[in-house]
Parts: sequence; structure tokens; C-alpha cells
Amino acid sequence: MRILFDCRYTRIGRHDGISRFTAGLVGALAERHAVTMLISDHRQLELLPDLPWELIASPTSVGEPWIARRVNRLEPDIVFTPMQTMGGFGRRYRLVLTVHDLIYYRHPTPPRDLPAFVRVLWRLYHLAWWPQRLLLNRSDAVVTVSETTKALIAEHKLTRRPVSVVPNAADMPPIPEKRAARTTPESKSLVYMGSFMPYKNVDTLVRAIAQLPDYRLHLMSRVSPAERDRLSALAPGTQLVFHDGATDEDYAETLARATALVTASRDEGFGIPLVESMTLGTPVVVSDIPIFREIGGRAALYFPADDPDALVARIRHLEEPGVWAERSAGSREEAARYTWATSADRLLTVLTATAARAKGRGRR
Repeated sequence: MRILFDCRYTRIGRHDGISRFTAGLVGALAERHAVTMLISDHRQLELLPDLPWELIASPTSVGEPWIARRVNRLEPDIVFTPMQTMGGFGRRYRLVLTVHDLIYYRHPTPPRDLPAFVRVLWRLYHLAWWPQRLLLNRSDAVVTVSETTKALIAEHKLTRRPVSVVPNAADMPPIPEKRAARTTPESKSLVYMGSFMPYKNVDTLVRAIAQLPDYRLHLMSRVSPAERDRLSALAPGTQLVFHDGATDEDYAETLARATALVTASRDEGFGIPLVESMTLGTPVVVSDIPIFREIGGRAALYFPADDPDALVARIRHLEEPGVWAERSAGSREEAARYTWATSADRLLTVLTATAARAKGRGRR
């Protein structure tokens, strides 16, 4: 079985969520089966494992609907892509697409780093369900990253194709033995990792930190000057630390020292920061939405997304004797469910089964 893995969504210089999913999964899959990567820029190789690769057009080019003409020449049996928008007109191979979430149907503002014409198409695409159905039904199978999103796909009847869950995982450094054995946090600090789009609801975090004068809130992601000023004005005098795009090392160290990771997001497809935090033994205090219940399990503490008072109460609860240590140990146990090795095993099962079904149809 010749497998091609679409790595064209790998970022240049620094991972985002899709990019990290791509790099982690293709590396683990290659330990189980030969795989060739598809890239659109040689610079993507800096963040990808050392594997065979082929250069094709960018996934945001106007020729993407007909990219199969180029891929056909590589004679794959099956192609996996970490997105759902790979062109498939005229393909002579099996195609497995990925749906990470359905967030943009409820929050239609597209990522700002996409080309202008792609942002327009993005908005039009999310005005109705039928474009998604059309794309997914042109595939042979669909992958998603959580049981929560799988249930939403079924609820909205988005595809007739089989849907399988291949979760995200975390790329965090091993915990030193001394740090793993700690029973209290190393600092009175809270960490937020994520964008500042409205549905992320960062305002609730800032309003909560205003009631926690002995805590610092570390905001790790890149932020515009206007958004920094707006958030600072919400709670003057509070200890907000804007990292404006921390390195992986700085992020891991800040998270390992923290009392908790916090997020008040109203919607997510997965929640990689939760797994990253729990892997390090740092408890998570998160909004009470289905996907966070799926990932955080019994280890997380939950609060209503728009209730800063409830968030403050959960942080104070972590200060009670023995609570932080209990949540820390439980977090590491929950995080152990999410590894690239486990996800690669699941993906290989999907690819093998999809190829087998295709051969069966051919014999009939």
C-alpha cells in the first residue's frame, strides 16, 4: 500500500494546531508503514520528520480543485490529508479527509493569515452545510479528532462515508522526576494558550484575574497591539503578561511552573493546550463544554464560560490542602490517553480498511 500524506498545511517557522497535528502524526505513522509526504514549500521540511517527499502546489492555490492530476502521477494507493478541502477531481486513488471541528459554522470569522480570496470563500463555504457534504462525500473515508466532533458530523448528516476518530496529542518534554513528584505549584500563575478570536472568550479570563491580585495571567500567543490594549483596559492594574508568541521551551517552562492552564472558550474542536498542560502535571480549569469534558475527564475543573466569578472559585479551590496534588496526578493519567503512537495506530487501521474496501469493490 503506497501512502501519501498531505503535509502542505505545515507552517513556515512555527507550528499552529493543524501543522503540529500533521508533523506529529506523519512521524508516528512512518514508524509503522512507509509514507511519502506532500509539501508545497521546501521550508516546510524544517518542521517535518526526515521522510521521502514530493513537491506539489499550495493547498490555497486556485488550481487546488484539480490537484489530483498531479498526485495521480505519483501512483498512490491512498492519500491522507489533515484537512477536508483537498481537491479530488479525476483522482485515481483513495482519499481520506479530516474534519477538525465545526466551529466556523457558528463563528464564521476566518483566520486572518489566509489570502483575501480564500477568506471570502471561507465565509461563503460556512453559510450552508451542503458544500461540506459535497466535499466529504467525494472522499472514501473521513477522520476527525474527537468523539465530540464525530457526534456533530452525525447530527448534521455531513457525510455518508465512515467517520473515525484519530485524536491530537502533545509534544511536551519529559517531566523531571523532581517536578513530577511536586504536590504544590511552583508559582501563583495561570496560563492561556490560544488565539484572541471572539469565541475564545479571553475577556472572562481577564475579568477573573482582576479578582486574583496575587496571580499572574500569562497570555502566550501572538497578539495585536490593539487587542493587548483592549484587554489591559478591561482590568487596569492586573498582572497580565503578554508573551506575544512564546517559544516552545518558554511555553513548556511557564506551563510547568503554573498553578493551572485556563481557558474560557465557547467552542473547540479539540484543545491541544489541555493535553499539553495535563502531560506536565499542571491542572486545567476550563469552560464547561463537551469537548473539554471529553479531554479533561475527571481531572479538570469546569466553570460556565461567561462566569469569571466561577473561574475564580475554581482557582481558589486548587489552593485547598491536597487538591492541587490530586488534580495534578489525575491530569497526567488523563493525558496518557493521547499519544501520537496511539493516533498513528488508529490512522493506519483507517487507511488499511479503506484500501481493502476499495479493492473489494474493484473485484465485484
